[in-house]
Amino acid sequence: MSSGQTSPGTAASAEFPRTARLSVSLPYWQDRDPLETMAVADAADKLGFDQLWIGEMATFDAFALATAIGSRTRDIDLCVGPLAVDIRTPATIAIGVASVAALTGRRVDVAIGASSTVVVGDWHGRERRRTAAHLEDTARILRGLLDGGKVDYLGVVERTRGYRLRLPAPGSSITIAAFGARALDCAARVADRVVLNLVTPEQVARCAQIVRGVAERAGRPCPRIAVWVTAAADPTVELLATLRRGIVGYLAAPGYADMFSEAGYSEVVALARSGAHPREVLAAVPDALAATIGMFGDEATVKSRLAEYRSAGADEIVAVPATATDDPAGIRTLEMLARLGHE
Repeated sequence: MSSGQTSPGTAASAEFPRTARLSVSLPYWQDRDPLETMAVADAADKLGFDQLWIGEMATFDAFALATAIGSRTRDIDLCVGPLAVDIRTPATIAIGVASVAALTGRRVDVAIGASSTVVVGDWHGRERRRTAAHLEDTARILRGLLDGGKVDYLGVVERTRGYRLRLPAPGSSITIAAFGARALDCAARVADRVVLNLVTPEQVARCAQIVRGVAERAGRPCPRIAVWVTAAADPTVELLATLRRGIVGYLAAPGYADMFSEAGYSEVVALARSGAHPREVLAAVPDALAATIGMFGDEATVKSRLAEYRSAGADEIVAVPATATDDPAGIRTLEMLARLGHE
């Protein structure tokens, strides 16, 4: 690597304050209008949340959506991703992040992850290759590019030679979405932040302990721990149905299936793994399953749940608001969380 690149083994150039943060991730519920995300973004900005996460899966291109949101909101920082490293190269990710930052004048961070075999293999026709090594290669290349360096890097999976951003370097932080032991080890050594998804507070505590231990052995500051948590204030029957539907696709996925089984739902996991039709699986998912990995209920209940995740080691809670016909952008949920975040 050329000079000008920050070594991932040291503190990165874009650090977060070690205060508790409360952010929002755009929801992409299957039964809702994708354009509803714009209203969620507007609300998150007006209510003063720390950051808006803009992921990518089946609808919008994340960079296009981030540019549209950054152009219409006023203050909120943006985080694009997690983006699948098997689909986008480090250079295209860096170009996208720099593009959004230049076009919106907003701070833009980036998150990377592995996605799923369905998304990577079936939808995009790519192969998942040595996930942990791929995440590390991508993070190391991104660090140099996002800091404005000309990067020469030959890794296990990724390589690049001679490219430097032509747009102003955004100096973005790098987050790795991690769950398994190897991904957590990688994130602890090279990321500024680790994000966990669909986890209980107990699992957050275990993952945080692993990350802290690896970072200490590597001689670098511990990355911040962020947790995506689905949320619904006083959920209606429709909201609960939306939440259950969003879980179905994860029940048979490696890692997530083990987590749900550990939480006491091995029968539902076995049904999902049996190849049963998604409608049959959905009918078997109880509301209580969603509650084990979410924040649902009245203000006191949600406040208590926030405290549980923070006590488990989460530096940042990233709320994924449930939306429904009677609450199109999850406004009730976001307003409740904003009140709690300001206490």
